[in-house]
Amino acid sequence: LELCHHQHLRYNPLRDTWVLVSAHRMKRPWAGQVEKAPEEHIPRHDPRNPLCPGNTRANGEVNPDYDSTFLFENDFPALQPDAPDPGSDQHPLFQSKAARGVCKVMCFHPWSDVTLPLMKRQEVVKVIDKWAELVEELGSTYPWVQIFENKGAMMGCSNPHPHCQVWASSFLPNEPALSDRCQRAYHQKHGEPLLLQYAKQEAEKKERVVVETSDWLAVVPYWATWPYQTLLLPRRHVLRINDLTTEEREGLADIMKRLLTKYDNLFETSFPYSMGWHGAPTGPHLTEDNSHWQLHAHYYPPLLRSATVKKFMVGYEMLAQDQRDLTPEQVNIVKCTVPSFVQYRVTH
Repeated sequence: LELCHHQHLRYNPLRDTWVLVSAHRMKRPWAGQVEKAPEEHIPRHDPRNPLCPGNTRANGEVNPDYDSTFLFENDFPALQPDAPDPGSDQHPLFQSKAARGVCKVMCFHPWSDVTLPLMKRQEVVKVIDKWAELVEELGSTYPWVQIFENKGAMMGCSNPHPHCQVWASSFLPNEPALSDRCQRAYHQKHGEPLLLQYAKQEAEKKERVVVETSDWLAVVPYWATWPYQTLLLPRRHVLRINDLTTEEREGLADIMKRLLTKYDNLFETSFPYSMGWHGAPTGPHLTEDNSHWQLHAHYYPPLLRSATVKKFMVGYEMLAQDQRDLTPEQVNIVKCTVPSFVQYRVTH
């Protein structure tokens, strides 16, 4: 049976769910919504942009004239450290509990017209070092520290300046809680971390590998839901991003640049995506056995056919289960060469 020609289900062991793969659906004509093409010219410094060096943000604070990464408290945080506790005397169908935390914004670079693949390797290393520092600092008390980047207007990003967000919460959110349960169950049954074994299998098969180095592996996961979704994994057993060695952080900067360059080359556009890091829980979980965990990053891009046609998760996906329109083996990011639309050019 050639899976690329027939619809079938694939199991996602990180979520204990199934994905419907319908490879033939890409042949159907498209007369649906076409997105607005991304802005081609972004000024290096916009005096009206609240993320640029020296500019004033919504709360009246003035940014320093930073020349590297810049971290500040989110002016409109979804989590605050002093929220009240709703109490425990509740009906089982109307439950609520306290949600506390902090939300930070981190600018990658002082220039608005660069993205991670266009930054120098050492500039990306500084971003990774700051991520690790934040997990170390916030993770000393909070159970979960979520690093995530929404890139592009299609992913709801309202500011083109290169940046990410870091939310630390007093609770373990739904996705990492589910991933924790699934990885723990696999480890108990098979005696090794799920994603460590998965990386070994993918490195041998070479069917879905996008980029690989001696320390890192980026693949379109076998169970991918989004058309050009990727999973970035260290080859060594690593629990959290702050556990990475200096060499592994430099290698991570290299493979991130290569992966994101491939994305940009795919449809010759600055590729939109949501990405985020998942690692072992922190705070009170630091003293627990988390050997079932493996550090990894998810990249979820919305594009399907071109720079202006995206995959819609509606109807069947919302009411039944995830469905994708081509197999992970068919996606051409795996075959996309590096030097094309975006090259490793020095922008300084």
